[in-house]
Amino acid sequence: MPSYTSPLLSLPGAVAAESPDTGVAAHYGDLFKEQRALDRGEGFVDLSHRAVVTVSGPDRLSWLHLLLTQHVADLAPGHATEALILSPKGHIEHALYLVDDGETVWAHTEPGAADALLAYLRSMVFFYRVELADRTDAFAVVHLPAGSIATVPDGAVVRETAWGRDVFLPRAALGDFAAANGPAAGVLAYEALRVAGHRPRLGRETDHRTIPHELGWLDSAVHLDKGCYRGQETVARVQNLGRPPRRLVFLHLDGSEVSLPEHGDPVRLASDGPEGRALGTVTSSARHHELGPIALAVIKRNVPADAVLLAGTTPAAQETIVEP
Repeated sequence: MPSYTSPLLSLPGAVAAESPDTGVAAHYGDLFKEQRALDRGEGFVDLSHRAVVTVSGPDRLSWLHLLLTQHVADLAPGHATEALILSPKGHIEHALYLVDDGETVWAHTEPGAADALLAYLRSMVFFYRVELADRTDAFAVVHLPAGSIATVPDGAVVRETAWGRDVFLPRAALGDFAAANGPAAGVLAYEALRVAGHRPRLGRETDHRTIPHELGWLDSAVHLDKGCYRGQETVARVQNLGRPPRRLVFLHLDGSEVSLPEHGDPVRLASDGPEGRALGTVTSSARHHELGPIALAVIKRNVPADAVLLAGTTPAAQETIVEP
């Protein structure tokens, strides 16, 4: 959906988000108020820029089971899961957030990723009885926080997780949904809660060589007792014989700094100063309504877990996500 602009950008106070979330609102005037509302289970987040893909047909689950890192052969209707698609060398190429409604698997993924995802999936259909579709033009994703009592309209598919519900909503119903379930919260509030929850995101925490072990994705998106998917050899080898070269960490940033470190800023030992050797990069940063300025970073595995770091030029204390 090129040059997408959400109709909810016309809501009062809406400020447009920047890449990779172009097309929806960054916030609606008060970032911390929006975060607190989500924490209370109120409001919703417009994620209508995300790509929506469906797989239907009698072989959909057994076929996807051969391609994804997750065990989905017996995925029960309404049960949410996450899955990755890896390169032959085990590097992460796609991250999918899935639910099956009994007839169709619904997945959302990163904005603009549908074409590449479907190109790969279509190349693997062979004789399987599956039908693939890009449903982004017809369906929008909205997020309801955990504890929300909002009513989901007819025609919507729901993916429920510990941190809320992702609703695949007919795109024509987006305005009515917003009117009935406000207040709206922007993606900056959603991202702040994601960072605080230590949840990696494709394209932010990943690069062309990221493997699942580095980000803690083994816990939620990889089933270690299944094989038969592209890149599985790397997953098994690193799990059984080796250690990932990098690890995801959570950073508590010095709150006296005016600006946040940006995606891609180098991470160094504070003792080496701003000219020291880079040991990793900042991947996501945010201002949290309780924790203050925070970030995720991917650093070399052997960086001491108690070392004080510099995220860009900002002093940062690290909290372990992936054990060194």
